Amino acid sequence: MRFNHVANRVNPAHFQTVVDMFVQQLGFVELRRTERAVWLRQPGANVDLQLSLSDTGHRDHDRERSQISFLSDTPEADLARLASWFTARGLPAHVGAYSDREFYLDVPAAFVDFVLEAMLPELAAYDVEV
Repeated sequence: MRFNHVANRVNPAHFQTVVDMFVQQLGFVELRRTERAVWLRQPGANVDLQLSLSDTGHRDHDRERSQISFLSDTPEADLARLASWFTARGLPAHVGAYSDREFYLDVPAAFVDFVLEAMLPELAAYDVEV
């Protein structure tokens, strides 16, 4: 088996806004869409992101432990910019920190089981050849 994609759940009321953020703000390309999901890829990546509609009323209280993660030289500032983008569209968003090198963005009304993480590239500099 070969790794293909990861899937996360999004509130249907805010689904298109979340897709728009990935496309308009982060450069993702929409690969395929069905009635309940969309598959996205960021150019240069080799793993895809699937966003699925989830009408569950329960939002995982510890969703900070499940991330869609990005590398950035300015992680906190980049997430703050995305938080402002969501807020301008009527979705409250906030940035938190795991450490002084790892930050996360939560949009509680939209993200069911995840947050967006941004961290310094040095944290993904593994001394392992794959």
